[in-house]
Amino acid sequence: MHENVENAQQEDEVVEEEVDALAEVTRERDVYLDDLQRLKAEFDNYRKRAARDQESLVARAHERLVKELLPVLDDLGRALEAAEQHEEAKLEDGVRLVHRQLSDVLAKEGLTEIETGGAFDPHVHEALLAQPSDAEPGTVIEVLQKGYRLGDHVLRPARVIIAQ
Repeated sequence: MHENVENAQQEDEVVEEEVDALAEVTRERDVYLDDLQRLKAEFDNYRKRAARDQESLVARAHERLVKELLPVLDDLGRALEAAEQHEEAKLEDGVRLVHRQLSDVLAKEGLTEIETGGAFDPHVHEALLAQPSDAEPGTVIEVLQKGYRLGDHVLRPARVIIAQ
């Protein structure tokens, strides 16, 4: 009988150790879950903050560009007033001024004209026609519409006629 009591005590100790181990594992799980939930909330807040910052940056860039274009709009208005008064010389000067201002503003933003002299390049040119010519075949002989790049990106290819 004494052995039964000892076995029961040993079994109780084993069960108590297992209960303690389970309780410890449960506490660790709860700590990890809490840490994970906190990290998830922090990441969600970061993502929202980054999106707001991006929107703000885009809005400021648009505002800056529009501010730079306002004088161009003013000069265009003055050129139209000169046209109404039949002052052709002032109109031509006004249009040249507006064109130069607009070109300067866009150049500051990184806009460059695509070169059209020389051989046809399908990456930056769009051939609309091929005409017989004394020039070497594949050479650009006429530009119908200028092309532009913004940085390394082609915004609009130059539309050209090439020699056949």
